[in-house]
Amino acid sequence: MGILNATPDSFYGASRYSNADAVRAATDKMTGQGADIIDVGAYSTRPGAGNISVDEELRRLDLALECVRKVNSDIPVSIDTFRAEVARKAVREMGADIVNDVSGGDLDSAMFDTIAELNVPYVLMHMRGTPDTMLQQTDYSDVSSQVLSNLQEKVVRLSNMGVADIIVDPGFGFAKNLEQNYELLRNLHLFNILDRPLLVGMSRKSMIFRAIDKTPEDALEGTVAANTIAVLNGASVLRVHDVGAATDAINIIEHTYPSFISCK
Repeated sequence: MGILNATPDSFYGASRYSNADAVRAATDKMTGQGADIIDVGAYSTRPGAGNISVDEELRRLDLALECVRKVNSDIPVSIDTFRAEVARKAVREMGADIVNDVSGGDLDSAMFDTIAELNVPYVLMHMRGTPDTMLQQTDYSDVSSQVLSNLQEKVVRLSNMGVADIIVDPGFGFAKNLEQNYELLRNLHLFNILDRPLLVGMSRKSMIFRAIDKTPEDALEGTVAANTIAVLNGASVLRVHDVGAATDAINIIEHTYPSFISCK
C-alpha cells in the first residue's frame, strides 16, 4: 500500500503531494514499483497538525483521486479519513474503494453505520484519544492484549452490522510509546487470531527513526527492517512511503519462504 499525502503538513516531507503533476508522478512511480493499493490522505494525523474542514478535506481528496485514476484506473484506492461524511462522499462520488480509519470509529460515531451502508473494505485501526492527545494516553498494563481486545470487540460489532471486509491495524505510533511499539511488533503474531488481514504502518515513523537516532528522511533502512519483521509475523499489508524498497524486501522473503502469502 503506497502512501500518497495530499497535505501540506504530513510528518515526512517527501510524501506531500500538493499539486496535480506531483500526484500523477507519485502514482506512476508507486504503481511501477509494485504498489497494489494507493492510500490517499488529505488530513494529517501527526501530533500538532492543524485541523481542516470537511470541505477542504474533500477538495484535496477530489483532486488527488482524479489524478490517481488518470494514471491508473484499475488500482484500488484507499482513503485515509476518520470522518464518515468524507468516507461516504469519497466512495460514492469520487470512486474510492477502501476506507482507512485511524480512529477505528472512535472519532465519528457514524463511521461504522456508514461502512455498513457503503459495503466497502474497512481498515480498522487502534488509537486512543485524538492525534493531539494520543501520546498522553499510553497507560497500558499489557499493550498487546489490550490493543488486541479492543480490535476484537470492534470486529465483532462490525461483523454483526454486516461488514465483511475488515482489515485490522494495531496502530503503530498512535497512543503507544517507543517501547510499546516494539512490544506490539514482537507480538504481532497474536493478531492472527482475529482471522483478518493485518495491516502495519511503520514507515519512517518515530518508532523507527528514534530507535536508530536518525530523522524520517534517513529512516528507510530501519523501515525495511521493521517491515520484514512484520511480514514474518503475519502482516499481509504494508503501508509504506517507499514502495520499491518494500517490494524488494517482500520478494526476498518469498524466495526464502515460498509458502508466504504476498503482502500488498
